[in-house]
Amino acid sequence: MDFNQVKLVVSDMDGTLLNSNHQLSADFYQIFEKLKAKGIHFVAASGRQYYNLLEVFPDLHDDMYFIGDNGSYMVHKGEDLHVQAMAPEVVFEQIEIARKIKDSYPILCGKNYAYVDEEAPDFIKQMTQYYSRRMIVKDLMEVKDDDFLKIAICDFVGSEKNSYPHFKHLEGTLQVKVSGDRWLDLSHKEANKGVALSKLQKMLNISHDETMVFGDFMNDIEMMALGKYSYAMENAHAEIKKIANYHTASNEEDGVGQILRQLV
Repeated sequence: MDFNQVKLVVSDMDGTLLNSNHQLSADFYQIFEKLKAKGIHFVAASGRQYYNLLEVFPDLHDDMYFIGDNGSYMVHKGEDLHVQAMAPEVVFEQIEIARKIKDSYPILCGKNYAYVDEEAPDFIKQMTQYYSRRMIVKDLMEVKDDDFLKIAICDFVGSEKNSYPHFKHLEGTLQVKVSGDRWLDLSHKEANKGVALSKLQKMLNISHDETMVFGDFMNDIEMMALGKYSYAMENAHAEIKKIANYHTASNEEDGVGQILRQLV
């Protein structure tokens, strides 16, 4: 395949660029330097918190673009490029619903911190993998002085079957995304990875035909449409496989790395 026109590479993180141990491939930094030498921009696009993404790429803060919280927040060199916050009254209304769902725990994802008011050990263990700057508060309903980017619901029963039905009716009013087996994300109706990526493409004057995208789950749907070279992982959700132009190996087999090695 001819990749000569590619100028922008965008990858989801969990289930895509990272293996099940949340690790990059051993030669990722070598690949990245070759991308940089060819003038190809790299974007990490994730449901993870921006500050958590910085920890994944400790030496690349100024060399890549970050789309965090499923497109609600985009940053480059520490500068905000895109912020799409939710109205506080909408946020607190959904938290009330989330609190009533069996074996589920809401996280209020602010621009500055991720807030929780529950300290169940299994939940905290899950949360700390994706949210590095966090705060335990007395009551989520009393949090103020932050931009609320997203509500993430950690669902130990299974997000698609357990928590998603409680919010499905809000699709069209909010973004309601099953973003992992245990994760459901609620955000502003105009907040998704595709909106942020489209804004970045315009900033960089890069077209659909010059963009390569990798994804695996439902929160990747919109951004998959923005790249001619859209790849679904072997482990991807069936809907992602259906809309992707190409397929690659699973995240355990370094499917992203296999394609990027061809690119460089």
